[in-house]
Amino acid sequence: MSTKLTTPGRLDVMDQESLNERETRAWVRFQHMRIEINVVLARILTRDFGLTEADFVILLRLSNSAQYRLRARDMAAALQWDRSRLSRQVSRMETRGTVMRAPSEGDARGYDVALTDAGRAAYQAAWPSYLAGIRHCFADVLSPDQLDALTDIAETIDRHFTAQHCPGGLSDPAKADGTRTTAAGLEFRSAEDSLESAY
Repeated sequence: MSTKLTTPGRLDVMDQESLNERETRAWVRFQHMRIEINVVLARILTRDFGLTEADFVILLRLSNSAQYRLRARDMAAALQWDRSRLSRQVSRMETRGTVMRAPSEGDARGYDVALTDAGRAAYQAAWPSYLAGIRHCFADVLSPDQLDALTDIAETIDRHFTAQHCPGGLSDPAKADGTRTTAAGLEFRSAEDSLESAY
């Protein structure tokens, strides 16, 4: 049976080339890997700490930001969220007391998202279990060579994304300093950074 993935609907009309079997296998396995790992990590956050993935991403960023606060517009850009999505998420977290809105210096129309003591405690409680989940489902499953190969693959895709899909390409503020931002909102600058400093 062929595993060839064809493109339905309008893409067929546009004579879009179908994926071959190798491309289809790689794409399907990538999607399964991403979903399976995220399901485990999301379950840990929800079951053990009452946090959603979106909660955790914001707590993580704020916990590792200067003065535990970030401009809302900068956070939205870094997470590749629109501002309305960020605003709704911040409102939910304000209700639970983990973040608060604060005046943004030099931007009367904007606001900063600031971490509360409760938010910092929530992040510090969840982080060790989240890290253990990454190790159990990802880092410990792969060999050093596989980890290196996956890193190379991810960096190749990231360079393409930066050049082709980010406003301003390599001049985009979220990318200009060499920082790589994953879909989960986690940042790193080099392979030499320790895992703890990467977040």
